[in-house]
Amino acid sequence: MFTGIIENLGIVKKLKPENGNLHISVQSKLSAELKVDQSVAHNGVCLTVVDLHEDMYTVTAIDETLKKSNLSTLKEGDSVNLERAMILGSRLDGHIVQGHVDQTATCIAIKEEDGSWLFTFEYDPKLQNVTIEKGSITINGVSLTVVNSKINEFSVAIIPYTYEHTTFKTFKKGTLVNLEFDVIGKYVKRLLEIRA
Repeated sequence: MFTGIIENLGIVKKLKPENGNLHISVQSKLSAELKVDQSVAHNGVCLTVVDLHEDMYTVTAIDETLKKSNLSTLKEGDSVNLERAMILGSRLDGHIVQGHVDQTATCIAIKEEDGSWLFTFEYDPKLQNVTIEKGSITINGVSLTVVNSKINEFSVAIIPYTYEHTTFKTFKKGTLVNLEFDVIGKYVKRLLEIRA
């Protein structure tokens, strides 16, 4: 479990495809605190540390993960949002995030406002995921509040701190992002489907 509060930006140093998998080596100041078998969210995707070397560690994304996320588009030198798993008993500053990406979305607009930014994203409605006004959404692992919720589109307001300390500062129109919809909303939706 995660909270959607990004701890650090990592730099992709090496990408090694193997069969349907992708081994991703990341340089981060968090590396010294990690251990093999530990879970770390990368742009919101929960991956297991499989190797450690000084300031760099390696995780492996399987084919299913690559198909559902933007990890398959990573290039060496790219930044990734990083968060270690939450500690039970600590504050939950964001919202409950599982690290299981539901689908991707595309950034379709960025509007600079007075002291913040409004980012708008479009996603495929065929997967029947939903957002609600003032509900939670996770974008590339960042816990955010939805504004302007529509059937296949929503916006989020980004404060300067979040902009500077996450990959949001690299987004442009057309940027592909990972979405994890609110887990409570997913359970409610599923219960309603069962009763229908």
